[in-house]
Amino acid sequence: MAFFDWVQPAAQPVLTGPGVLLRLPRAADYEAWRDLRARSRAFLTPWEPSWTVDELHRSSYRLRLRRYRLDARQRTSYTYFVFDRDGAVLMGGLTLGRIQRGVAQTGTLGYWMGQPFAGRGIMTQAVEAVMEFAFEVLRLHRLEAACLPRNAASIRLLEKSGFSREGHLRQYLKIAGVWEDHLLYSILSDDRMLGRIPPSAC
Repeated sequence: MAFFDWVQPAAQPVLTGPGVLLRLPRAADYEAWRDLRARSRAFLTPWEPSWTVDELHRSSYRLRLRRYRLDARQRTSYTYFVFDRDGAVLMGGLTLGRIQRGVAQTGTLGYWMGQPFAGRGIMTQAVEAVMEFAFEVLRLHRLEAACLPRNAASIRLLEKSGFSREGHLRQYLKIAGVWEDHLLYSILSDDRMLGRIPPSAC
């Protein structure tokens, strides 16, 4: 069970799982973020939009923080850094974005993991904590995630987390400079409440 630390009514909550802590990125996290991303560059770039020339500069990081905070205030997106349980070691990041209310009540997950921490089940814990926040606190009905068909690690993560594969999106996102097809996955609040496990997760 994740713990939701509502420091202020409008603040972005801190989320925790058995071995992870998720919180809003801070200015003081810059060096840890820069170093982890730099060390993991070859590992990450095949799955991400093309990095800019100033991708890891402090000025670009400041712009990111402003956007994250604005999105959180507007409650349209929540970006988290993923730390170890003590909040001391940065391991990756996760965003619950594209939050739509009204008739949709949906959001989209995106995530990245530093290479030294990949394959340890850390992001599975982070996704679980964010799903609990999305469904139990934000009361969303549906979460979506998309991944490249050749990204076996991401497919395993989503299916292990209970997501069902729904379709194939043609040239959905521009990744590493190329418009790439993606697989669409989703999970519903009803799936979790009823303990449903989709066939893809078996």
